[in-house]
Amino acid sequence: MRAAYIEELGSADVIRYGEIAAPRPGPTDVLVDVLATTVNPVDTFVRSGLFPTQIDFPFVVGRDLVGTVAEAGPGVTGFRAGDRVWCNSLGHDGRQGAAAEQAVVAADRLYHLPEGADPYAAVAVFHPAATAYLALFVHGRLRVGETVLVAGAAGNVGSALVTMAVRAGARVLATAGARDVRYCAELGAAEVFDYRDPDLTGKIRGAAPSGLDLYLDTAGVNDLDTTVDLLARRGRVVLLAGARTRPVLPAGALYMNDRSVVGFVISHATSDELAGAAAYINDLLGRGALRPRGIEVLPLSAAADVHARMEKGELHGRRVVLRTDLTSGAR
Repeated sequence: MRAAYIEELGSADVIRYGEIAAPRPGPTDVLVDVLATTVNPVDTFVRSGLFPTQIDFPFVVGRDLVGTVAEAGPGVTGFRAGDRVWCNSLGHDGRQGAAAEQAVVAADRLYHLPEGADPYAAVAVFHPAATAYLALFVHGRLRVGETVLVAGAAGNVGSALVTMAVRAGARVLATAGARDVRYCAELGAAEVFDYRDPDLTGKIRGAAPSGLDLYLDTAGVNDLDTTVDLLARRGRVVLLAGARTRPVLPAGALYMNDRSVVGFVISHATSDELAGAAAYINDLLGRGALRPRGIEVLPLSAAADVHARMEKGELHGRRVVLRTDLTSGAR
């Protein structure tokens, strides 16, 4: 089969595109004919070695896929040949990735695609939406009526956070660039602030005088000295970006107000947590309530170029969908 793979850790140019051996499913696995995959920041972290994890070379890159069941192992129930399915947890902890014509997925990490959902739009939202779900409901412990601030609300994860928090009955405040204020408001944010505003902290405090119950930083700034002071009693900060940041920890303001800071990566989510996220995502997809802001469609052979563009910050919230049925020259 054709795949985008690496034989060593390194920069984007270590990714190759070509023929490798097709995988075979075990007793509790499902073999999937891949329609499309995408590229996430964590994929670049794994490829470069920034995020250490078990890797067997040649290693197929990529986390997410949408496809069709080709074959199910004898111990698998609930899936049969021809089913349209998706997964968002390959390419980590010894699992081969998704950027290939076929992939093996453990049955407990595979989900049915809702009837009528556009597979190419759906694959673009799986990873950011599942990250948002876990940040809000598992690690952020969001409750109805709370006040939430989403930093970086116009991004892929940020927009999913706004959508889900609004639907969960929270009052959502957001920060974004000036050009994205209207977009965030359309997602349901009650107030949107330009993150470049020199009085940003004052405006947030004015919008939430009793403090924020939950602060989610997708931008990776992680200015805890400022952020923790904006929290209500028992307020929570969830960190999900900024791998190289080393912020000051205002310990007194945390423990004297029962506040907390927690970090997480979706890569460590349990299969049960991922299944909970998948059920929520499928419900939103079925209602047409979850969609990417913008999609760029390319052939699978473009994986190396997309990794490089992502690391240079050239995608600006667009999601690149890599389709296996499109052809171009091999790299």
